Amino acid sequence: MTRANQLKHHANLVDRMANAVGVDLQEHMLRPGGPTIDDLTDAVLRCTQCSDPGHCAHWLSERSAGADRTPGYCRNQDFLQRVGVN
Repeated sequence: MTRANQLKHHANLVDRMANAVGVDLQEHMLRPGGPTIDDLTDAVLRCTQCSDPGHCAHWLSERSAGADRTPGYCRNQDFLQRVGVN
């Protein structure tokens, strides 16, 4: 997988994870004091450091109706919790 494709894949995982826990990243980014593009970039880069993105994709596919929280291994757990509170 090329680096660009890897980043797109992980950006998709971040967006899907946010949606799964009820966080609309686009909406939150438009709010005053919401996350910035740099925050989102950092989230995607954290996601690329995951040791098993395939497991994450499988976890997400099993939770199309949503989830109360991210799985414990999610590197963006704190970020998504903070954003969801805004």
